[in-house]
Amino acid sequence: MTTDTFMATLGMLRQRRPFHPFTISLVNGDRFEVDFPDALLVRDGVGVFVAPGGAPHIFDYEGVNEIVGDLMPQPAG
Repeated sequence: MTTDTFMATLGMLRQRRPFHPFTISLVNGDRFEVDFPDALLVRDGVGVFVAPGGAPHIFDYEGVNEIVGDLMPQPAG
């Protein structure tokens, strides 16, 4: 994944309203769900997510295998 793709994808998913949780899958096999947009910080190709209970996940664009989240707008109603 490129830095630009990493930044753009996480930015879109984080700013969606209403917010919908999404999953980040790392190349080492770890996965975690971003369940709250303000618990995610992204800058210069590096991300930090603070999971419930305060457990931090630090990751970068080279370590991300896949970001699983629906980028399509949901129909109203």
